[in-house]
Amino acid sequence: MGKLGELLSHPDEFMPLFRMYRAAKRAAKLPQDPDLAFCYGMLNDVSRSFAIVIQQLPNPLRDAICVFYLVLRGLDTVEDDMALQVDFKVPELKRFHERIYDRGFTMACGYNHYKRLMAQFGTVVSVFLQLEPAHQRVIADITRRMGHGMADFIEKEVVTVADYDLYCHYVAGLVGIGLSQLFAASGLESPGMAVAEDLSNHMGLFLQKTNIIRDYLEDIMEEPAPRMFWPREIWGRYGATLADFKEPANRQRAVQCLNHMITDALRHVPYCMQYMEQLRHVMVFRFCAIPQIMAIGTLAICYNNGKLFEGVVKMRRGETATVFETCNHLGDVYSWFLKYLDVLEAKVAGQVAADDPSLPETRQAVSSAKQLIGKSLAEWRAAHPPAPDSFLALARDWAALLLACAYAYAVWGLGALPEALAPHAWLLQQQAALQRAVSVVLLLVAFVAVVGARRGA
Repeated sequence: MGKLGELLSHPDEFMPLFRMYRAAKRAAKLPQDPDLAFCYGMLNDVSRSFAIVIQQLPNPLRDAICVFYLVLRGLDTVEDDMALQVDFKVPELKRFHERIYDRGFTMACGYNHYKRLMAQFGTVVSVFLQLEPAHQRVIADITRRMGHGMADFIEKEVVTVADYDLYCHYVAGLVGIGLSQLFAASGLESPGMAVAEDLSNHMGLFLQKTNIIRDYLEDIMEEPAPRMFWPREIWGRYGATLADFKEPANRQRAVQCLNHMITDALRHVPYCMQYMEQLRHVMVFRFCAIPQIMAIGTLAICYNNGKLFEGVVKMRRGETATVFETCNHLGDVYSWFLKYLDVLEAKVAGQVAADDPSLPETRQAVSSAKQLIGKSLAEWRAAHPPAPDSFLALARDWAALLLACAYAYAVWGLGALPEALAPHAWLLQQQAALQRAVSVVLLLVAFVAVVGARRGA
């Protein structure tokens, strides 16, 4: 289904898509300072959705997280570039935390936008050195810990699930820990967030494992050689090599392995909930919660889905826009998670073969997560009863719907015009086809405003 087909089949996503487009345009407006402009421009190039949520954070936290992200992207670029020799790469990873104090540092590595990032890394360094000392210390420490961890895995295969957890800790769990420390240092979150390393780690692992699962085909096809992080302890139960899973003849076993990988990722969900329940600043909350919702949504789509071994599997853009628009408090997070857990539960009940090795564990993981989150949602709703719609809001939305209906009535010629408008009938005859198309769009928008908003209340 093409983009137009997706939009027509989900008209309630039209307005969220439009508003997300406007948010992306705002995020693309760069600061006047040339160094900051480079950093935010690069952020837009490498992660447009991340750029939108980061732009909503207050400063100085916003600039600190932008720089933090780019520093770690630089470190990740060194790790990912398979053209670099190991004897060069390992020491560079271990001393990268020192490079972020060197205004003249550049490196010829990476691809596309990342190549430009590394060629102009001194600009990132300049902004880093303007950050508050507390923020600099967090970024440097996490970069050091991550660089040493990445170096340990350069020539080490991910064999056990423990190896898998440790690798994900180095490349993503530490990001969660660093972000929590930045939140606390900014004063927007409590000092306790800085020491909540276990929960912060689970937040990172859940996101990283989702990416590793989703990107199977892209990673296995990487040149000059793939780097894969699916643990042998899991995939070895289903095939002789990881590359075998992309072959159609091995699809059944590949999907069983995929289901096992997703089941492993689900064990982090309760800890992610605990973390988000501690956040108090709405923009920090959105910054953390939106990627988590996207992760559970992606896992729900990927579960038992053989298309993952053929191409890109991801959430609809309109669905993503709706998540961005309707993630403002814990009630929203609970509702989104329950929605995608319902998708997983339906697949477990009706699509997965009874002999799937991880099925019992998956069923238990989904059931326990639903029970936990369902209880939390009920408690949250009891403590936060919905406010009734104001009379003005109701009047506004219904007036818009009535006007849209009246316009459609007129341009489609469904009856005689009121006598007072009869002299102006020629206006409706100009570009009649275009006006009819516009009337349909207006009806859809007005209907979503009246019905969709009330349903989501």
